[in-house]
Formats: sequence, C-alpha cells, structure tokens
Amino acid sequence: MSAATPSWRASARKRAELLAATEKELAKIRTATLRKRAPLRGQDKIALRVGAVLNRRHAAKHFELAIADASFAFARKTEAIAAEAALDGLYVIRSSLPADGFPTAAIVLAYKGLSHAERGFRDIKSGDLDVRPIHHRKAHRVRAHVFLCMLAYYGVWRMKRDLAPMLFKDDDPADAAAERSSPVAKAKASPAARRKAARKRTEDGQPVHSFRTLLQDLANLTRNTVRFGDALPTTILARPTPTQIRAFQLLAVTIAA
Repeated sequence: MSAATPSWRASARKRAELLAATEKELAKIRTATLRKRAPLRGQDKIALRVGAVLNRRHAAKHFELAIADASFAFARKTEAIAAEAALDGLYVIRSSLPADGFPTAAIVLAYKGLSHAERGFRDIKSGDLDVRPIHHRKAHRVRAHVFLCMLAYYGVWRMKRDLAPMLFKDDDPADAAAERSSPVAKAKASPAARRKAARKRTEDGQPVHSFRTLLQDLANLTRNTVRFGDALPTTILARPTPTQIRAFQLLAVTIAA
C-alpha cells in the first residue's frame, strides 16, 4: 500500500484541479447566458462552447449538462467521480484468459511486454533504422515492404541482444527481475548493469558503448585493395582491436584472416 500512496495522491490532486478548472470555464459560459447585454443564445452555440471546454480538458465524463436556447446548467457526476477515485493508486488489468493457466503475474508481465513492441516501431521509424514512409499501391508490394522492415528490425534486435554485454543494456534479465518486488513495481536494472553504467566499463575492462557507437567502431575494421606500381592488387585487412574481436565473438562471426 505504501508504494501506491504517491500515485493515489497525485491522481486525486490532478482530478481535483481538473474539476475546479473545468467548472470555472463552464461558469463563464453560464454567466454569458445570463448577462443582460448581448447574452449568449442558441442551443447550438452554447453547446459548441461547452464542447470546446470539455474536449480540451477531457472532462465530459465528469459532468451532467443541461443546454437550452437561453440557458445552461451543469453539475458534477458525484457517484461516477467517486467510483473513479476508488481506483486511484490501483493497477487494474482485465483479461479473458483462464486463471488456472495464466497466473496474475504472467498476465501483468505480458501486458508490460507491449513496451517492447512500441519500442520496436519507434526504432524502425526514428531509431537505428530510420525507415521513411514509402507509398505503395499494390498489396504484394505493401507486404514486401513490411517484411523487409521487420527483417531489418529483427537483425538489429538480434545484434543488440548478442552484444548486450558491451552495451549500455542490461544483459542479466534474471537478476533484473529479482530486483523487483512484484511485476507491477517499476523495473530495475540488475547489479551488473548498474556497475557497468557507473564504471563505463564492461566486466572484462572494455569500454561500454551505445549500439550506434559500437557500429561506428566496427566500421573501422576495413578490407582494402592496394596496388603497388604495376604489381597485382593486394588485399590488406585492418588489424582488429580488442573491442572488435570481442564484438565479433559475441555475434559468433569469424573475422577473416
């Protein structure tokens, strides 16, 4: 209960501020219908102004409205507000899955796993892939485009997973899960990830990278074709650094000799 208290207080305070601010704006509209000089008239005009206030503050569900051609009245839906307030500080997920085969913790973790899908779309559009919109007119081209986007994202996801020990990424999910008091609690990094972030070094002493900086480092491992005078071209491979060697080991890729 102590963990839910800050959330409950924040929700209650936010709701009270929302209701008070909305009532203040609605009262102005009611005053406009009562003034003697150029009063606000017309049910459609009054409703338009009321709707603008409620839509802007997303408060329509909290008020009962009575709009006529020459009058306007409003009141709070006290029972509905109280019912909503009863859920403050609580984390509620409904599922149609049978309870005997899907325990509560598994359902909560599955729901929280949606963040991985959201992050995937973000990476495709503006992250490591930065795929721009391409307009197709035929169904098979749309399917091909989606397939290529997902294939590219899978490649990035797989590389990040395998290279996790060298990245600012928690590569010990089991220890990270053990740090949480419950599936509802905020996710925490494992002790190893916290050490890696604090030292900026991996357990074997290598510098910790972001995915992009590691790719830039790997790009320095080049294959050059050199010609000396009239001799036949010679292939020269750059000598891999310890960081590059470690990265290719994690990716299970053999560096050409």
